[in-house]
Amino acid sequence: MPTETDRVAILVDDMFFIAKINGAASERGRQIERVKSRDQLEQLAANPPSIVIVDLNSDRIDPLEAIQFLKSTPDLRAIPVVSFVSHVQTELIRSAQAAGCDYVLPRSAFNQMLGEIVSGNLGSLTRRASE
Repeated sequence: MPTETDRVAILVDDMFFIAKINGAASERGRQIERVKSRDQLEQLAANPPSIVIVDLNSDRIDPLEAIQFLKSTPDLRAIPVVSFVSHVQTELIRSAQAAGCDYVLPRSAFNQMLGEIVSGNLGSLTRRASE
């Protein structure tokens, strides 16, 4: 089983984004772990990943509830949560921030910075989706 330092948990349904994230992670020696259910989300506490990526438009699992769970669980609270969404979904952006999401990015910025994100280099990210 991969260690937390080389695992990236993703709550993403879109196969295009899954492939992009997997490619960027593989190039950097990281593995992705898809979270498809509440049970899998809860199991992250036993072996926390280094980062969690959330598609705010996910249909499989409620992304806002997932973020709230991650940020309210002691063993997962410190793990950075990076989400992405269309820049025009301002209410969803605010809801994700209110749920505790660390970084909410427009899809375009997420794509541009994906390598840095999966590497855990989050210093250049903004916590707002407006940039």
